[in-house]
Amino acid sequence: MKPQSAEKIKFTKEFTKQEPIPEAGIKRALELMQTGRLHRYNTTDGEISEAVLLEKEYADYVGARYCLGLSSCGCAIYIALKSAGVSPGDKVLCNAFTLAPVPGAIENAGAVSVFVEITEDYLTDLEDLEKKAEQSGAEYFLLSHMRGHIADMDRVIEICGRLGITLIEDCAHTVGCRWGDKFTGTFGKAGCYSSQTYKHLNSGEGGLLVTDDPDVIAKAILFSGSYMFYERHLSRPSMEVFERHKKQIPNFSLRMTNLAAAMIRPQLADLDTQCRRWNRRYNLLETELTGADHIRIPKRLAKEGFVGSSLQFTLTGADLPGVQTFIETCGARGVEIKWFGAKEPVGFTSSWESWQYIKDRQPLPRTRKTLDFMCDFRIPLTFTMEDCKIVADVIKQVAEETFD
Repeated sequence: MKPQSAEKIKFTKEFTKQEPIPEAGIKRALELMQTGRLHRYNTTDGEISEAVLLEKEYADYVGARYCLGLSSCGCAIYIALKSAGVSPGDKVLCNAFTLAPVPGAIENAGAVSVFVEITEDYLTDLEDLEKKAEQSGAEYFLLSHMRGHIADMDRVIEICGRLGITLIEDCAHTVGCRWGDKFTGTFGKAGCYSSQTYKHLNSGEGGLLVTDDPDVIAKAILFSGSYMFYERHLSRPSMEVFERHKKQIPNFSLRMTNLAAAMIRPQLADLDTQCRRWNRRYNLLETELTGADHIRIPKRLAKEGFVGSSLQFTLTGADLPGVQTFIETCGARGVEIKWFGAKEPVGFTSSWESWQYIKDRQPLPRTRKTLDFMCDFRIPLTFTMEDCKIVADVIKQVAEETFD
């Protein structure tokens, strides 16, 4: 046992404190509240709503033909599944490392989740994807870019094309991220993004769906609750496409409000700058933790244009009681680490073994082993570079105390 440091390093800032909404967003939100026109279709003649403007701007940003604003990313995923043709009883492949709204959307669509293993680097195991696709006969793959880790999209597209699988992307954690020169969310039939408070855009709650398919976007707009106001969308196909679907699609009332859109628009204009700020913090933390005893940070793939708004690392030379002790000690010293190895759901964190509404949950030994030793924490932009250095120092010190 090494001698332990006499001074216990502590961190005192909140891991959940976000930066304020930009002044332009606050100003526009106040203007909207003064008019009372918060509903996206409550516009005067010739007026274009905030939601409509955001949809056009976001589609242009990622290079998609169409975009739709929704009340959450979970709603966007659900509507994407429905609009892409998922029917009750269909099987949908999904990487097992994800958050509860993803299988929740599959369940909401009446479909069946077929979980795919992940690798020790937290990415979808593409060999297991092929295996599960062939075994299950699934024709859909809901790929969750969980915690901003982007699988080899060249291989994903090749596998989906060869096996006739429709790809839908959950990009809740990859707003502003790319694979090569192409944004996540634009590789498959549809991509879904989040503007929930802890994501790269913050409107409290909110979601965005993008697609290049005119029928998918027309169905999605109708599902979202457009009534017969779909002509007011700028990011849409021709009226003839809506005529094919308007009497067949139920109204689920999952619209984004003008208030949410007003808060998002100035953030979108500044998104690339914010992403660079996240990556500076991530890179410092990665540098500080790389090579530290008992800590392994996977190397990112060469084409992965990620945004480091959170960091994950694997504890090595540890057992499960030791992992729990490590996380509890870090927490006592102000560093909030999430653990997907916990046996019970905690806060936002849960694993496929807890989702008992899914009846056929197969064992996933590689995923279980990876999650048992994986630690996860947010990197809010309210942290300075010095803050990040202290966080790394706490983690290294606790790892040394716990495992040496």
